[in-house]
Amino acid sequence: MTKINTEFITLSQLLKMEDCVASGGEVKWFLSEVEVLVNGEKENRRGKKLYPGDVIEILGKTYKIES
Repeated sequence: MTKINTEFITLSQLLKMEDCVASGGEVKWFLSEVEVLVNGEKENRRGKKLYPGDVIEILGKTYKIES
């Protein structure tokens, strides 16, 4: 589970925190090549806001945002 100390984080921040990408510049490419699900729906917006309770699936791993 990923814990945050702010109201929300963006999908690109999560991808960087979880070492899915090395830099922000890779996020757009990553989202175009890899299926990312947010609460069961495909998501490709790097600026998508993730709030506590959201469930994200990336490359077979599941992450839940906690406050």
